[in-house]
Amino acid sequence: MRLDKYICKSTELTRNEAKKLLKSGEVRVDGEVIKNGAFKVADGAEVTIEGEQLSLIGQRYIMMNKPQDTICSNVDEMHPSLLHFLEIDRAFELHIAGRLDADTTGLVLITDDGKWSHNIISPKKQCEKTYRVWLAEPVTDEVAEKFAEGLQLHGENQLTLPAKLEMIDEREVLLTIVEGKYHQVKRMFAAVGNHVEALHRERIGGITLDDDLMLGEWRYLTEQEIALFL
Repeated sequence: MRLDKYICKSTELTRNEAKKLLKSGEVRVDGEVIKNGAFKVADGAEVTIEGEQLSLIGQRYIMMNKPQDTICSNVDEMHPSLLHFLEIDRAFELHIAGRLDADTTGLVLITDDGKWSHNIISPKKQCEKTYRVWLAEPVTDEVAEKFAEGLQLHGENQLTLPAKLEMIDEREVLLTIVEGKYHQVKRMFAAVGNHVEALHRERIGGITLDDDLMLGEWRYLTEQEIALFL
């Protein structure tokens, strides 16, 4: 890794600030003063600024129970980014692997590992996502059959891939899909003449939202959970 990038990833400094610091001669790599930002830092090298050793922030993998009226974005828009709930360094360098609408709650996976998140969101991976859905109208067995066969959504040329619909009661269901089309769950129920009143994601692949994780709370994933998408 370039030395200037290493400094930025280890501190709150910008690239320009890192370059100024390098020119001042305050940066050492394995005890040697280095002023060139393009200098390649070897694995295991000791980088210090004014005698204090730097350490890279490792890749991070997080589970959060997303609250309503937050958005899965790195930028605040009409609603605040859910990244505000992460009281950690450089939270806004993270991204969300599989977004939810502002009014949808539940499981989101957050990381700074692009390859890892690709294995979740890539259509080729067909990663299962399970949602708990509360509906305005009762659901019949016929609807479950239509979901299993594939639905024609408004504005789409192809049918949705087969989805699994499990009845909890007549207005509450669990829906498992392997796609991530825009507003897909809401559009699927609209296609059968129903309306989603509330939506909560419970599972992504082999990772299920913790029952005791309250809205807005989060935790780091375990090594076993991270390995599911490597």
